[in-house]
Amino acid sequence: MMHGLMLLWQFFTLSLRTQLQYRISFFLLTLSQFVSTFVDILAIWVLFDRFKTLQGWSLPELCLIYGIIHMGFAIAESCARGFDHFAQMIRYGDFDRVLLRPISTIFQVAVYEIQFMRIARFFQGLVVLLYGAHALHFSLFSLNALVIMFSIFGTASLFYGLFVIQAAVSFWTVESLEVMNITTFGGLQTGQYPISIYSKPFRLIFTFLIPLACVGYYPIAVLLHKNDTLPLWIGVLTPVFGFAFLLISFQLWHLGVRHYRSTGN
Repeated sequence: MMHGLMLLWQFFTLSLRTQLQYRISFFLLTLSQFVSTFVDILAIWVLFDRFKTLQGWSLPELCLIYGIIHMGFAIAESCARGFDHFAQMIRYGDFDRVLLRPISTIFQVAVYEIQFMRIARFFQGLVVLLYGAHALHFSLFSLNALVIMFSIFGTASLFYGLFVIQAAVSFWTVESLEVMNITTFGGLQTGQYPISIYSKPFRLIFTFLIPLACVGYYPIAVLLHKNDTLPLWIGVLTPVFGFAFLLISFQLWHLGVRHYRSTGN
């Protein structure tokens, strides 16, 4: 366990040093990512400036969900680029070399490419989250803060699992992977709003099939007393479904590895 963590740390530091070889380029790309992601919250601000509320949700309340979803997605996206580009590894036969090494295939693909500039979305989400927490008088040392932190990690696990599933599908096909963007980047756009505004079939999909509502909406809804159907203790524990989704995605990955046939290169 300790050896794996030390190896992971070495890969992280090596990747960061590599990207900082061109510091100006790195910081400009990070800054552009930070500024460009504000387009989403600007559109939401315009919406609330016109209509004031969204099915009973105020702007600060929605900012909590927005911050959780975007921070979790940023963590997953920056650390899962190897899975996002995995189809190319299959197509060009690079995965054959991965199988020859005495290290977990998931670990090797996970550290294949780490893009630290993607973390700009994390800080943008953090700014929005802190605004919402300040406006609602949420203390940084309270149950609310713990629930929010738990939700962020649950969200990161969920989106990371979606990237792993996208990669695992490549074991069978590399032609229809764009449909996975509906669940990753599409899920990001969906999850930044309260799930209650969508139609019932949509809510069922993003609650039971892809538990996006469980990691972002339900914890905040019960904290703000927006949902009376769930007890508080159940609502704050729903992000655990994000971790469960990640474990299921790993099982699908292992199934794909067992059925993998070399390209013959």
